Amino acid sequence: MSQQPDILCIGSVLWDVIGRTASHMQAGADVPGRITRLPGGVALNVAMTLRRFGLSPALLSAVGQDDEGRALVAACRGMGLITDYIYRSDDLPTDRYMAIEAANGLIAAIADAHSLEAAGDKILRPLSDGRLGNAKTPFAGPIALDGNLTEDLLARIATSPLFAGADLRVAPASPGKAERLLPLLAHPLATLYVNREEAGLLCKTRFDDASAAASGLLARGAGRVLVTDGAKPAALGSAQAVITACPPDVMVTRVTGAGDTFMAAHIAAELDGQTGQTALNSALAAAAAYVSGETRS
Repeated sequence: MSQQPDILCIGSVLWDVIGRTASHMQAGADVPGRITRLPGGVALNVAMTLRRFGLSPALLSAVGQDDEGRALVAACRGMGLITDYIYRSDDLPTDRYMAIEAANGLIAAIADAHSLEAAGDKILRPLSDGRLGNAKTPFAGPIALDGNLTEDLLARIATSPLFAGADLRVAPASPGKAERLLPLLAHPLATLYVNREEAGLLCKTRFDDASAAASGLLARGAGRVLVTDGAKPAALGSAQAVITACPPDVMVTRVTGAGDTFMAAHIAAELDGQTGQTALNSALAAAAAYVSGETRS
């Protein structure tokens, strides 16, 4: 019998291949550093952080039956994540993400989530076949959803009865995929987690700070939003107010996964009963600990 999850994490579950160097880099640079392979993807990064906060997340994604996929699922199980609901494809390879990080930040990244996109709504079957719910009795708990799904599938999710009762937490995965979330702006139970650049893409403008970005998204129809801006103040916007908080000042040693950590930490804080400014501060502290290297990958 499958373990009952506290929260569902829907989206990318893949291998992160990250090259890091202490040097500054420009285009074409060739420098010494370290290359690591770690379990990653937005949905998985969120799930791993939620697990560190004592929750039991279940993954809904697509992972191949290849050697990389078997190793990835085993690694997820080893971390205490629920993998029973992952769609295991016989003909699709396990997805990958590759990034280069330097002393001057993220230099470049490529996300190969083609198998997740090709799997489409197959990853959502547990929400309709009775294992996690169905159209008449939809899953009523929190769901973390990432923008690595196709634009068409995200649009269907926005109006699907399978998500009508969920506390839906949504992240775009990257600025290049931010506009995929437009259909979800009007979802009555959705909270969007974006950075300032992604907020600008959704609103087709540029914002000077996170507070203005949060206000802009609310004006565009969003019900609740959290906007980060690197080391600058972040904002939580809702119908009641827009509040801001400054992240702790830390030495940045890594950036990949920082936004996912922030999102997961905020969800965990609210599930623990924290609200408003307190939950925002908790999430920023967790993200700061992550980028400083204090939190283990």
